[in-house]
Order: sequence, then structure tokens, then C-alpha cells
Amino acid sequence: MSRSPGHQQHPDHKVQELRAPGRMKVEWNGTVIADSADAVRLEEDGNPPRYYFPRADVKMDKLSRTATTSHCPFKGDAHYFSLVGEGARLDDAAWSYEDPYQEHLGLKDRLAFWTEKSDALKVQPA
Repeated sequence: MSRSPGHQQHPDHKVQELRAPGRMKVEWNGTVIADSADAVRLEEDGNPPRYYFPRADVKMDKLSRTATTSHCPFKGDAHYFSLVGEGARLDDAAWSYEDPYQEHLGLKDRLAFWTEKSDALKVQPA
């Protein structure tokens, strides 16, 4: 694990992992995609709160890994997944930090969902 260059260069930038209170779920087109009592709420300056779900609590058969990646100088490299099912597809709707920087090991192998991609994709209390 390496240290985050973002935190070293911008020590005042807040990226905070918090335990989500209670159970959280993800629904897409009325289907529950994830349901967990172990979600992590990430609060980061300049971004809306995001919830990261353990893979064990996500219906991985509804996700298809894509070739899309992105880099965050605070968290690391993200790999993306599309939601698929019932004749529908939502490209790059979820991402995961599989090898995050050491400051954010709590995100390792969890998935977050990009709710801005579709009104049919919701993250909410279960």
C-alpha cells in the first residue's frame, strides 16, 4: 500500500469514511442490487456523500465489469461496472477501489453507485 499523493499535497482536503447508520440499499428499476448493514458513507470535499457496499452484500450477477478506470489522487484507481438485467443496461454505474491508498483501506473491495446516472438508480435507507 502506498500513501495518497493527494493527501500529501492537499492536507486540508477532507475525505472521511464513516459507518452508515443502519442498513442501506441500492435499487435499480425496482430491483434491489445491494442491501447492507455494513455500508461506509464517504464524505469528500466538493462531492456528494457516497455509500460503499461490501461486495458480499451486492448482487454481483447484476454487474458487468467494464474497461473504464479513473484515478483519484486521494483514494487511488477505480474500476467500473455496468448494471445489467431485465433487458436494461446502465453503463459505468458503479465503481470500486480494489487497491486504495493506505488512508482509505476501508473502501477496499466495496462498490459505490453513481446515482446521477439515472433516476431509476437509488441509494437509500433499507
